[in-house]
Amino acid sequence: MLGSHAIRHCRDCGHAVEYRVPADDNRERATCPRCGTIHYENPLNVVGTVPIWNDQVLLCRRAIEPRRGLWTLPAGFMELGETVAEGAVRETVEESGARVQLEGLFTVLSVVHVGQVHLFYRARMLDATLDPGPETLEARLFHEHEVPWDEIAFRTVRETLRHYYTCRARGDYPLYCGDIG
Repeated sequence: MLGSHAIRHCRDCGHAVEYRVPADDNRERATCPRCGTIHYENPLNVVGTVPIWNDQVLLCRRAIEPRRGLWTLPAGFMELGETVAEGAVRETVEESGARVQLEGLFTVLSVVHVGQVHLFYRARMLDATLDPGPETLEARLFHEHEVPWDEIAFRTVRETLRHYYTCRARGDYPLYCGDIG
């Protein structure tokens, strides 16, 4: 199981932890036998946007691993002290330089095998100015027929883009929740 036995020492007192099922729980947890602290391991949130300019979608070519050189939506790990929406906007600016206005949560995808939840917002670009940051080789707008489907970095991005184009054809943008196996 992902994350299993990843914690070695108590963050409170430094003593070696033991993995066991605490009373009133149903899962093994890193438990400190010295001070009793229970350490929980939980999924990380990846937040981002589907930035739209007229009838084009903004994609970023990754300058970092994993999947360097492939295309993705602007997204990254949510930081402590920010909301999901603030994180999505920050990541969009950091990766593409695009200024956006959020138009609603669009996809929520659980990626259990890597311990992540990916949340994407639909976003209207306020102008077509792009200024990619150091994690992006190139940021570019694509019409639907130009999307490099064989070079999309992550399944969550592929599913989000497919959902977007299906919704755009219908003129309705419901929230999509799914699981990536």
